[in-house]
Amino acid sequence: MDTADLRIALVTGNYNYVLDGANRALNRLVEYLLRQGAAVRVYSPTVAQPAFEPQGDLVSVPSFSIPGRPEYRFPLALSPRVRRDLAQFAPNVLHVASPDVVSHRAVSWARRRGLPVLSSVHTRFETYLQYYNLAWFEPVMVAMLRRFYRRCDALVVPSESFAQVLREQRMNYDIDIWSRGVDRELFNPGRRSLEWRRTLGIADEEFVVGFHSRLVMEKGLDVFADTIDALRRRGVAHRVLIVGEGPARPWFEARLPQAVFTGFQGGAELGRAVASMDLLFFPSTTEAFGNVSLEAMACGLPVVAAIATGSQNLVDDGVSGRLIQPGAVHQFAEALRSYAADPALRARHGAAGELRSREFSWDQINQVVADT
Repeated sequence: MDTADLRIALVTGNYNYVLDGANRALNRLVEYLLRQGAAVRVYSPTVAQPAFEPQGDLVSVPSFSIPGRPEYRFPLALSPRVRRDLAQFAPNVLHVASPDVVSHRAVSWARRRGLPVLSSVHTRFETYLQYYNLAWFEPVMVAMLRRFYRRCDALVVPSESFAQVLREQRMNYDIDIWSRGVDRELFNPGRRSLEWRRTLGIADEEFVVGFHSRLVMEKGLDVFADTIDALRRRGVAHRVLIVGEGPARPWFEARLPQAVFTGFQGGAELGRAVASMDLLFFPSTTEAFGNVSLEAMACGLPVVAAIATGSQNLVDDGVSGRLIQPGAVHQFAEALRSYAADPALRARHGAAGELRSREFSWDQINQVVADT
C-alpha cells in the first residue's frame, strides 16, 4: 500500500500535554505522514495548556491525573463519542503507542473490523518499578505487557538492543526498528556558546559535566549524583550543568547544591545548552533509544552512558564515549576523570560521535514506519 493510501488512527497516552522523547517522535511521524499524503487522526488525553501544539487532528479521550505523577494522565475509556469518531474516520490501520486501557479497547475495536494493528514501543515500562519500590511487581507487568503486544500484528522499537529484549521476553516476533533522528539545525557544534556559559557563572576553561533530560528518578539521578560525589573526592575540578525540568528537580537540587540548573530549554536554546557542555553524562537504564545521547553526539560531545538498551546502539565504547555497567559509580567517575584530564580525547571522541549522528535522518527513519 502506498503511504498516500494510509488512513491511520493513532492512539497514545501522551501526544502533546507533557514533552518527552516519545511524543516528540510521534509528532514528527505524523507530520511526515501528512506530508506524504496519508490521513492521520490522533486519540489521546488532552489538557487546557499542553506543552506544545500537536501535529494533525487530535481527539481528546477521557482521562484522569495519575496519583503521585499528576503531570501525566491515564486514559480511562474508549467512550461512545470516541468510537463514533473512529468509525467516521474509517482508518485502515491502527497504531497504538502506549499499553493502556484505551489502547487495549482500540485493539479490540480494530480486531473486530479486521484492521491491522501496529504498536510502537517507546519505553521499558517494567524498569520504572525499581525506582518506586515496586520491583516485586515487575514479573506481573511483563506478563501484562506481553498480553498486550501479542495482540498486535507487529511492533516497531527504537533500537536493536531493545528489540532483542522484547524478543527474549516473548512480547512479539514481528519487530522492526523505528530509530530516532536528530535535528541538525538545532543540534550541532556551532551552537556552543562560551558567552552563554559565562552568564551562568561558568568560566571558559572549566570542565562541564552535563545532564539533559526530564528530571525524574528513573533517569538515573541517584547514580548521577553519587558519581559527581566520587568525582569530587578524586579532586577533579569540574562544574555540573543540569538542563531540564521535572518533579524530581527539588530532590536533585538538594543533592547537588553546587550544580547549575537551567530549567526547561527548548528549540535553539536547548541546542545551545547541550553544545555548551563538555560531555554528556547519562546513566539512565530505562531508555529505549537515548534521544539525549544522540543530540549530544550531534553537538560534538563525548557521551558517558550506562550499558543499556538504546545507548549500546549509539555510543561506540572507547571511540565516541564510554559505556559503563549500570550503577558502577566509581567506573563512571573514572571515565569522567579521564575526559577532564585530556581535552584532546574529548575532542576526538566528540568528533566521532558527531560523524555517527549524521546517519540519523528523520524522513528516512519515519518512512520505515509507513512501510511496516
